[in-house]
Amino acid sequence: MCRLFAFVSPASSTVRRELGDPGMESLVSLARLHGDGWGWAGVEHAGDSPVVHKSARSAVTDPGFEAAMTTPAHSAMVHLRWATSGIPIADHNAHPFQRGDLAFEHNGALKPIAQLRALLSPEALAGMEGETDSEMYFTLIREQLALGLPLHEATVQVVRRLREVFPLASLNAILLDREQMIVVRASAHSILSDRSLDEIALHAHLPDEHNEDYFALRWKRQPDGTIVIGSTGVAEFDWEPLPPESVTAIRLGDRTGSTIALHPEHG
Repeated sequence: MCRLFAFVSPASSTVRRELGDPGMESLVSLARLHGDGWGWAGVEHAGDSPVVHKSARSAVTDPGFEAAMTTPAHSAMVHLRWATSGIPIADHNAHPFQRGDLAFEHNGALKPIAQLRALLSPEALAGMEGETDSEMYFTLIREQLALGLPLHEATVQVVRRLREVFPLASLNAILLDREQMIVVRASAHSILSDRSLDEIALHAHLPDEHNEDYFALRWKRQPDGTIVIGSTGVAEFDWEPLPPESVTAIRLGDRTGSTIALHPEHG
């Protein structure tokens, strides 16, 4: 499980600027639990390929984290990793993952992982850099892209397929390419395990709303037109819920968006 934050801005900005000091304090507080790695991906100008910085170190102790939080970009996303049990803590397993002009980050756990692995071709599995269920999720999307589907549609197709196999899993994810940010809000029936709740209970300084709906993913349009997206506990904005069980595309150039519901009842 993980924490996500992202923004798409009309002008060059930074994560620190968008969160402000209170939001950054919350993010660092969250990193004390989600301390199995961090990552940042950003697009300096629409049309540029995303640049990724990430580490298996905790954001609390890694000086590279603050450098990333102050890196200018028109669009960027952040990931704090709380590793799934049994999957190694290593740089190649830190999010965001990047292949070519596409970066990807995920909040959730797809178990049993053998069922997920079975959805991938041997060639796709051989091309992976790490061992995570999240990278497998990303690889499934890239397989659809290789068939010629646009990114928004490819993501919808994969999320629908994963929802059939993993009905209770959180599929929340953010993707970033040269032209758009894709936000998956698909966690309507996801809950934390008792083991995870016990771990959370050991951390006394987490933001109050962190446990209210751990898998919620929200967004807000700021007065200057910037769109921010965040998990619970990340900044005390006047958030609005993203459409449930949906995939939303946000154009980097003009911040217009379109949403596709995963199921007709959410359309």
